Amino acid sequence: MLTSLQNPLVKQLRKLQQAKERRSQQMFLLEGTHLLEEACAVGCPLAIVCCTAAWQERHPQLWAQAIARVPRVELVSPEVLQAIATTQHPDGVVATAHRPTPTALPVPGLGIALQTLQDPGNLGTVIRTAAAAGADGLWLSADSVDVDHPKVLRASAGQWFRLPMAVSPNLQKEIGQFQSQGVQVVATLPTAELTYWEADLSKPTLILLGNEGAGLSPEWAELADVGVKIP
Repeated sequence: MLTSLQNPLVKQLRKLQQAKERRSQQMFLLEGTHLLEEACAVGCPLAIVCCTAAWQERHPQLWAQAIARVPRVELVSPEVLQAIATTQHPDGVVATAHRPTPTALPVPGLGIALQTLQDPGNLGTVIRTAAAAGADGLWLSADSVDVDHPKVLRASAGQWFRLPMAVSPNLQKEIGQFQSQGVQVVATLPTAELTYWEADLSKPTLILLGNEGAGLSPEWAELADVGVKIP
């Protein structure tokens, strides 16, 4: 059992709380039983699972899955787990996974494009809502919050693993390309005349959502075929 906060593995995992280290190590953290269950269910390539003895006793089946599919599994003290986790009261397990390889997503039947979204909790909420609505994918501008921020994963309630996502260095250009292929672009604007339920979303549609404070930029708003609002 790992009990020292000075252990090299513990130090390595603690660094993953920082965005630059997630990029450097090409790894990210999964915290909590539910996220581990979802990761196993979809075959996410996990690298390390750390858990307390108490968690192991409570979740023997999930522990057995972890042993069978994860290259490294470690029992750790509650103090070590607390140090690795970003939550104040972790439930006993933290895992790491390899960052997904960036890929281009196909033309959506229903998609979401996010401009400069900053709050990880908001991104997680958008992810789980989009997944519930049956969206085909989610696109983020490169200046948005990191898609593998620990709080994003937690707020997604496990749907992070089930919704295809892409981060684009020039999302405005991609939106124009989708539009040229027949995709309707819908901007969310407080000044729009239509409410969101009045828009025809039965055709291929990409919905644009803007920054929490500033909303959509004028350049993005001008791309839209139609604007909608929530009254």
